[in-house]
Amino acid sequence: MTRPTARVLSLLEILQSGGTHTAGDLAARLGVDERTLRRYVEHLIDLELPVESVRGRYGGYRLAPGLRMPPLMLTGDEALAVLLGLVRASSPAAGSAAAKLRRVLPKALTVRLDALFASAEFTSPGPAEPTPEAAVLLTLAEATRHRRPVLISYTDRAGRPSERTVHPYGLVAHSGRWYVTGADSVSAERRTFRLDRIAQARPVDGAFTRPDGFPAADAVLTSLAGTPWRHRVVVAVRGPADEVRARLPRGLAVVEPSADGALVRLRAERLDWIPGLLAGLELPFEVLEPPGLRDVVRSWATRFASWAAGDRPAGDRPAEARPAGDRPAEGRPAGQGPAEKRPAEDRPAEG
Repeated sequence: MTRPTARVLSLLEILQSGGTHTAGDLAARLGVDERTLRRYVEHLIDLELPVESVRGRYGGYRLAPGLRMPPLMLTGDEALAVLLGLVRASSPAAGSAAAKLRRVLPKALTVRLDALFASAEFTSPGPAEPTPEAAVLLTLAEATRHRRPVLISYTDRAGRPSERTVHPYGLVAHSGRWYVTGADSVSAERRTFRLDRIAQARPVDGAFTRPDGFPAADAVLTSLAGTPWRHRVVVAVRGPADEVRARLPRGLAVVEPSADGALVRLRAERLDWIPGLLAGLELPFEVLEPPGLRDVVRSWATRFASWAAGDRPAGDRPAEARPAGDRPAEGRPAGQGPAEKRPAEDRPAEG
């Protein structure tokens, strides 16, 4: 590509960032004089790109909305974010757009993105995940695909930094976060790590064997459900394990078949939201652990029975009469803690 052509494309990239840019600023960034800059602007206009000239003290050039979409110039991070959004959309139009974008990507970036899509799993359509640092995500994707160990710099939820070598078995996007799961050199166990807590990742010499048919998504969800919060909750539910599992948010609990139905195991920092969760199962249950949860369930049931009967305890004021600090958060019934609003997101997996 000749230097004038490269500068014209650089000018287009600057204008696509938005706003009005003065002629002096544009000329300085391109390393040319203002006369040459005006010639570059004319080249863009000849290509039917909607470049506007703005007069006045704060005037300059800007890219206005046109009748057709101008060519986009994306960085590697931007291309990754766009493709991830298109893949999650799961519609014919999104698939067509993703295919067009992949056809024009540089070969080196295409190879790395292919490794990501071959290695990643999505637990549900759900909301779009914020894309972690592209270098970390793509490095882990390549290592997962080619079975290469990776040295990561990781900070756990307590703020403790560490360096460890991980054998990445799989990448999983779940409930607004990205995770990598695999064998960990520090603990000598299979662990799950949040990608937004990985500052750096680089491949190291060696190779590993991934277990055949390893269910990466299930491994991450099980790890999330076992995060060591304050309370260990075990509940026996009289109903088929598959039915119980389908009625719980994914990643919240581990559900196992039992002689009388199913055992539900989870960890919680607070117990006040558990009764509502159990009521939503609409199945008989027995609290096995912790004993204190039984009193919380009884209190919850008593309050709801009273409210259903139209009784109002003396200290129970209508929501509109309560001080602002006493009102439940919008979209959440009174009596539920923050953990019930987003249980899966509040359970980060730790390495």
